[in-house]
Amino acid sequence: MKRVITYGTFDLIHYGHINLLERAKKMGDYLIVGLSTNQFNEEKNKKCYFSFEERKRLLEAIRYVDLVIPEECWEQKRSDIEMYHVDTFVMGDDWSGKFDDLKDICDVVYLSRTPEISTTKIKKELKGKE
Repeated sequence: MKRVITYGTFDLIHYGHINLLERAKKMGDYLIVGLSTNQFNEEKNKKCYFSFEERKRLLEAIRYVDLVIPEECWEQKRSDIEMYHVDTFVMGDDWSGKFDDLKDICDVVYLSRTPEISTTKIKKELKGKE
């Protein structure tokens, strides 16, 4: 069984997220999503609209996702890859090169993002309508 892992905040899930998850799933048989906890997001100066549990529930409802695990810090990626016997690590290409240090334990792939959509864009547009 080929295992794939990706990470993210996945707040205000939109079709760009779905595109990423679908493409990641096609790279293997089992897709693991490391979901940033609220505490970790705060450390990154990110404020989420939905709680961790709500975002986790949304991800678990997506047919491409087999397992959702909490992401609590940057450093855990290596240990997650080893613990879950991951073959391929996938991130959006806005992270290109940032995780190349993991190539010694798995394939690292950066997928192009859906260009016209992002959670940041949605939040800006909603804020502008207030």
